[in-house]
Amino acid sequence: MTENQLRRSPKPSHLAAITAAATLLITGAHVLGATAARADDKPSVPPGTEASSQPDVPIDSNSPGLKLPQGATLAPPKVLDIAQVVEDLGGEERRQDTNETIMMALQAEVLFPKDSAVLNAQATARIQAIAAEINKQKATKVRVFGFTDNLGTYEHGKVLSKQRADAVQRQLAKDLDPGITFDIRGYSEDYPIADNGTEEGRKKNRRVEISFPRGEGGQ
Repeated sequence: MTENQLRRSPKPSHLAAITAAATLLITGAHVLGATAARADDKPSVPPGTEASSQPDVPIDSNSPGLKLPQGATLAPPKVLDIAQVVEDLGGEERRQDTNETIMMALQAEVLFPKDSAVLNAQATARIQAIAAEINKQKATKVRVFGFTDNLGTYEHGKVLSKQRADAVQRQLAKDLDPGITFDIRGYSEDYPIADNGTEEGRKKNRRVEISFPRGEGGQ
C-alpha cells in the first residue's frame, strides 16, 4: 500500500441505547506456509460478516440513565466489530481489518488473464506479501475465496472462481508453514461488493479474498 490509498472507516450502527465496539489496529504486511483442506458448502451469511465472538457487554436495563419509555425493554446487547478498509486508488488491492480478522482482496485482473485461472507474472509478489502478513499474525487457518461478476453462466463462474482460489492457495502455500489449514471456495457471482450493472463494479466483484484471524504476532 502507498500514500495514495483511500481509507474508509464504516461506523457501526447503535443497538438500542448502547453498543460497545473494539478498537482495531492496522498493521504492516508480509506472509508464509501450508496444508490444504477444502470445503465448498455455501455459508448462510456472506463471507467475513459472521457474528463476532466477543463477549456480550453487560448493561443494566434498570439504569435510570437509559430513560426507556414505559414498558420498553432493551434488546440483547452485543459487540459490533469496527471494520476499517484500506484500498489503493485503483481498487486493485483492498484490506479490511476488524479486531478479530484480516481480509486481503486482490482483483482478478491483477492476478489472471481474462477468463483464466493461470497466475500471471506479477501475481507472485502480491501473493507473497499476503503470505508475509499471515506469518506475521501467526495464523493457522486461512480462507481463500474466489468471486466473479454476473457475466456468463453461474455454473461457469462457480468453476472459474474455485479454480482461481485454488491457484492463489497453491502460491500462498509455497511461503507458509505446512501446518496451516486452508478453506478454499468459489462463489461465482454470489456476494458482490459493487454494482454488476457497470464495468467498474464488475471489475471490483472479480476478485480473490484471503482472510485469516488476527494473532498476537500482529498486536
